[in-house]
Amino acid sequence: MSIWNAVLLGLVQGIAEFLPISSSGHLSIVNNLFKMSNDGHMFFDVLLHLGTFISILIVYWQDLKEMVYEVLSFVNVGPLAGQPREHYPMARMFLMIVVATLPLFLVLPINDKLETLYYSNVFIGIAIILTGCMLYVADRMKPGKKTERNMTMLDALIIGLCQCVATIPGLSRSGTTITAGIATGLRRDYAVKFSFLMSLPAVLGANLLSLVKAVGEGVDWASVPAYLVGMLVAMVSGIASISLLKYISVKGRFGGFAYYCWVMGVLSIVLSMIF
Repeated sequence: MSIWNAVLLGLVQGIAEFLPISSSGHLSIVNNLFKMSNDGHMFFDVLLHLGTFISILIVYWQDLKEMVYEVLSFVNVGPLAGQPREHYPMARMFLMIVVATLPLFLVLPINDKLETLYYSNVFIGIAIILTGCMLYVADRMKPGKKTERNMTMLDALIIGLCQCVATIPGLSRSGTTITAGIATGLRRDYAVKFSFLMSLPAVLGANLLSLVKAVGEGVDWASVPAYLVGMLVAMVSGIASISLLKYISVKGRFGGFAYYCWVMGVLSIVLSMIF
């Protein structure tokens, strides 16, 4: 793999992983249209996702630190031990993330079948169009007021089930879960935060499974420098994307992403027929 291919795929991963436009869909389109096969480069896929994983850690480091403190304090071994339980909102959010992650185990038996859809630009295009429809609807929902202090386990379970659906290539994970969060009454900015934080265990688990497969297939050590460049690009562009979406969740609307998804979805279908 060339450095430029790695930079391009890293940029697509970092931008599309967090903006609600589907990273799997965009990576599939780039790979399929430019014949940039990932055969033998599974280790690169792992590093790309590791790069975006680090992006979340950097942007939400303070939240994660508070979550650890409060979880430890909740079991009386942390610095906040002895405080009333209502003083542990981040520990409560940790519980919600655990609940939202559990439904992903339903996907494991069919994960390999879902991956085959990655190679169909027509299917990817349709899924991206559906992502746009979700964002369009989310933009017109009544703003909610729930945060980590009062969201329910049912809210978390619904968002987690939607995350399962978003494992279908072309559907945006962030777009689907943010829409689900807003639909359950979460405040828009909190829906964005919860979507990204709940992705951490999912991404970590998927990376560990992919790493085992990658090691089994063998690593192209000659391409490792390019891999690392792609990972760095994914991390930096991921930080920028998260920051942009956080700003939009407070100051703007998601409608622009909906129109983009519709155009990109139609373009994907048309190009697949031409090429």
